[in-house]
Amino acid sequence: MVGAAAEVDRRSDEGPEAIWVPGPEAVGRSRIAAFADFVAERFPGRWAESPREDYAALHAWSVAELDEFWSAVWDFFEVVADGDPVPALADAVMPGARWFPSARLNYAEHALRSRDDADTAIIQITEPGVTEEMSWGQLRAEVGALAAWMRGNGVGVGDRVVGYLPNGRHAIVAFLASASVGAVWSVCAQDYAAVGAAARFGQLDPVVLITADGYHWNGTAHDRRDEAEALRRSLPTLRQCVYVPHLGLELPGGESVRSWEEVTASAAPLVFERVPFDAPLWILFSSGTTGAPKGIVHGHGGVVVEHYKNLGLHLDIGPDDRFFWYTTTNWMMWNMVVSGLLVGATVVVYDGSPAKPDANRLFAIAAEHQVTVLGISPGYLMGAEKAGLEPGREVDLGSLRIIGSTGSPLPARSYGWVRDHVSAQVQVASVTGGTDVVSGFAGCAPNTPVWAGEISAPTLGVGLEAWDEAGQSVVGEVGELVITTPMPSMPLSFWNDPAGQRYHEAYFSTFPGVWRHGDWVTVTPRGSVVISGRSDSTLNRQGVRLGSADIYQVTEKMPELAETLVIGAELGEGRYWLVLFVVLAGGVEGTGVELDDALIKRIKADIAAGASPRHVPDDVIAVPAIPHTRSGKKLEVPVKRIIQGRPLGQVAGRDAIDDYGALEHFTRFVGGPA
Repeated sequence: MVGAAAEVDRRSDEGPEAIWVPGPEAVGRSRIAAFADFVAERFPGRWAESPREDYAALHAWSVAELDEFWSAVWDFFEVVADGDPVPALADAVMPGARWFPSARLNYAEHALRSRDDADTAIIQITEPGVTEEMSWGQLRAEVGALAAWMRGNGVGVGDRVVGYLPNGRHAIVAFLASASVGAVWSVCAQDYAAVGAAARFGQLDPVVLITADGYHWNGTAHDRRDEAEALRRSLPTLRQCVYVPHLGLELPGGESVRSWEEVTASAAPLVFERVPFDAPLWILFSSGTTGAPKGIVHGHGGVVVEHYKNLGLHLDIGPDDRFFWYTTTNWMMWNMVVSGLLVGATVVVYDGSPAKPDANRLFAIAAEHQVTVLGISPGYLMGAEKAGLEPGREVDLGSLRIIGSTGSPLPARSYGWVRDHVSAQVQVASVTGGTDVVSGFAGCAPNTPVWAGEISAPTLGVGLEAWDEAGQSVVGEVGELVITTPMPSMPLSFWNDPAGQRYHEAYFSTFPGVWRHGDWVTVTPRGSVVISGRSDSTLNRQGVRLGSADIYQVTEKMPELAETLVIGAELGEGRYWLVLFVVLAGGVEGTGVELDDALIKRIKADIAAGASPRHVPDDVIAVPAIPHTRSGKKLEVPVKRIIQGRPLGQVAGRDAIDDYGALEHFTRFVGGPA
């Protein structure tokens, strides 16, 4: 067995040089090192020396011995439960794996147990610059009071409580109160209109709605009282509605309408309803780009152990950390941020635009509040580079040790930009996972190197592989991202899918008994992971599969292009159209850069040089805007289906798109080039 530094040196001969290498002292202090020592003592004879020095060996054991691994996670983080936690995995069949069948626990009990009352639990920041801190004692008091009010109004195990809320402390309190009584939580951000929120919440028959008077975005305080009232009227099963004065506006009255101050005024002890491991905790919704939003149900226990693993081991977050990931309440990363409380971290939440008052806002927040783990999107990092930011020089980021990135593939050049313009000591933690498992499939750890353009490794307990069409595992080649072993946070079900048919079709119809996620992925000989894009939108030139990310890494460097979207559409009779849609810097043609023959020629030449000649599009076309999901993902699949002739109304729901007009524009390209 070799040490970490020697292992990196050995691996560097097999591929590119690592851009970041873990230091032995930091590894020694990490929780994953303590966990490795813990399992080495529990299971002696498995390793020549401590598995802290060989992440690959630790990962191999965690996948081969799932029952041992998850039992070790349970004991290492001292999960509190009634009943016997053995076995950890009673049935490994997918779908339908059975985890900790005899245990009863509660998520909120774990989230609220870690710190002294006087310590800071939540830092809430709004775009206008107002900052509020909430102590652990205040958090426990408000959760206890709201939970008691819920119980007093008949809310109990299995009832649904929904939030139409911005990203702030009230959303966290409301969720924890709901979880503590055993109710099922779901939340939607207020940039959704009432009809969009109702398309989600209306499926759930909720009994309580908790809403706010509005939210902040891009220099404006958005009054959402009318939308909140419209949503309330569209949910006939509601018993009560609670209003949060986020903007300080006058709140509506009514027999079943209560103010936040009213429902949290009476002191009450914290009481936690311990429920079965697989009792529903929350329902997250798919983006709705290919039909009605699907309600994805996750359980108390699966989220507890998965988030302990991801946050406590992989991101090494603990009581000394301040955890800030830019998100809205729509996105699964909001749920992950809340779970920072599980490991005792102070969580930082922000309601507003990441570009107000300027593009440095998120780095400025990280500096002011001494954030140790900062999560941002690839788009934000690329925008910071284009804006010429120098965060490492402009603000004090001395506390920062990790920059996380997820939502889309992170270009290789962004890794170098972080090193050169933020800090060479900061680890870039590119992560891939999904709402489907409210967790990660691959990411980093304190003892894994970082290679530019790559995700360091599959996470512990995740049997990630790349498979070809025949269902064979491939290394160094693009294949379907599959998960060959069950994860505790795989969905319990889809809401209103009692026979499990939609669930099965979504993940298990291609490879029976194996989770197919819908991404193209390459597992490198080093064990790192490269995401190429969605497999149902991946480009296929003459039988060679190409990732859209390869093209974006080239086009995003070009100052003439504000944004791009590449589509490869099969059009019948052997026709295939590879087209690059571009948003020109300054807007459409005539108001800024002109898409003339010279620029088109240069775009194609740069793609040929920076990706490959196979990646060169047949056509380059200027469009006014690129449509995205509300979590910021480009709508490659819906645009592809529009080009292939699918009606607009069948490819995406209006409320799921950030700019529906931008999507409508693509109907002029039905059938491909004229």
